[in-house]
Amino acid sequence: MIVRTSAVDRIARMHSLGWWSDVTVGDLFARAVAAHPARTAVVDPANRAALGLGEPRRLTYAELASAVDAIAAQLLGLGLRNGDVVLAQLPNTWECVALYLAAARTGIVLSPVAMQYRRHELDQVVALLEPKAIVTVPQFKGFDHADLGSELAQACGAALLLVGGAVERAHLLAGGPASAADRALVAASAGPSADDVFTICWTSGTEGAPKGVPRSHNQWIAISHAHFEAARIAPGDMLLNPFPMINMAAIGGCFLSWLHAAGTLLLHHPFDPQVYLQQIAVERPQYAIAPPAVLNLLIRDEALLARVDLSSLRCIGSGSAPLAPAMIAGFRERLGIEIVNLFGSNEGVSLASGPQEIADPERRARYFPRFGRAEVPWPHRVSQSMETRLVDPASGAEILEPGRPGELQVRGATVFDGYFKSPQMTAAAFTDDGFFRTGDLFEIAADEQGPRYYRFAGRHKQIIVRGGVKISPDELDEILAGCPGLLEGAVVGYPDELMGERICAVVVPQPGSDVTLEQIAAHFASRGVAVYKQPERVRAVAGLPRNPVGKVVRAELLRIAVAPPS
Repeated sequence: MIVRTSAVDRIARMHSLGWWSDVTVGDLFARAVAAHPARTAVVDPANRAALGLGEPRRLTYAELASAVDAIAAQLLGLGLRNGDVVLAQLPNTWECVALYLAAARTGIVLSPVAMQYRRHELDQVVALLEPKAIVTVPQFKGFDHADLGSELAQACGAALLLVGGAVERAHLLAGGPASAADRALVAASAGPSADDVFTICWTSGTEGAPKGVPRSHNQWIAISHAHFEAARIAPGDMLLNPFPMINMAAIGGCFLSWLHAAGTLLLHHPFDPQVYLQQIAVERPQYAIAPPAVLNLLIRDEALLARVDLSSLRCIGSGSAPLAPAMIAGFRERLGIEIVNLFGSNEGVSLASGPQEIADPERRARYFPRFGRAEVPWPHRVSQSMETRLVDPASGAEILEPGRPGELQVRGATVFDGYFKSPQMTAAAFTDDGFFRTGDLFEIAADEQGPRYYRFAGRHKQIIVRGGVKISPDELDEILAGCPGLLEGAVVGYPDELMGERICAVVVPQPGSDVTLEQIAAHFASRGVAVYKQPERVRAVAGLPRNPVGKVVRAELLRIAVAPPS
């Protein structure tokens, strides 16, 4: 048996292989500042004032660098040092970006949490983190974050800093410009090494209490190349990021791609389709990320397409739900925009299908490159710095033939070291030879180009068992996505005395449309889907229940499925 190596041995191995370096996230920012001080670095959400957060700002790299030094000096002045934790509950504003960079500069560890978190979730997080400071906003979407932040800070003895507004026992987060004393204090501080933890993010919580995922500078930089290369981000590009700065999509995607390109980061939050489209028309970004439902709506709505200007976009990234092949083809053929299919996790999985990986839209919607396989060469840096394999959940044997679902396991430069203060969960999450057990089911695609691709088959713990037959809900979600008259939808298994489980489709119809069970059945039949996989119940809702990072919450779908029809 091969025993999992220690963290020290792993660090040494990653450096010896050239997979990690001495470059930190702060170094990437410093390079961009030195090369392009007058270039616009970050642009606030256009509706910032309407959210009660003050007027939106545009900062050059030089201005942002000065603000970063001011914030870093403030944190140091409050007694925080390398390795101390700051809990941040912030929307996407320039201050959020600056706080990340201040942490990267000083070695302070940033732990971002979703704006939707409330006392229940935050009590669990604070108990684990023991933060030295909490940073939040006074209010957001009608909720008093300052009041909750004050209670949490008082309970754990942390300093409370607010972005805008004034509250007793709270500091106003510094906004710059930095003074000479600020710059001197920051310069004299002990900054991080690239192997130090940069962030502690949190899993979505669909399987229980939030789990902390520490990631070092090297782990973030290693995984960022998957998004950067698949989206073909060019030097100086403007990137529109509507995803909260709390997870892989925003940090490993847009944030680090922005630093690699020394481009402009256009911020958006919370998601508002009208504001989002207006930002594209006015700011003219070259790249954006968007949820699949938004892209489906856009390409199907002729009147809306006629009113919006997307001509600046070269590429759009999307993921967290199955993509519709017709949507990918529609954006390419009608608008000249390529869609990149993204799959990732905070723990360190990152697969990406862009036009250079998979040209055909039908296959791109379903397949991902088999990164991390020596026998399947890919030029991507991420493929060359990690290993992947599929393992049969029952037998533990590696799967090498197409068409058999197995758990994706991964190890290498992109993967985290273990859950924060959770040795038992860490031990269960890794194999003895150091592979992370993702819980995601894939199969090797039986493709005309050979075994070069993985096909996502669902979550191991979310499999529907109907009459003893296992069915992947994600497979059915992909089929459901193409149903006429449907904006988005997802399936879930609901209890049944005879069959064990049956299938319910929870759907969001397009405006003015009704989607019946008969229509869904006809659509599934037209795709040649086996009868036992077809939904036997339908529930129409205004929107699918999603967690803070955009993934459908199956537990909420089940509650909808078993409720009496309205």
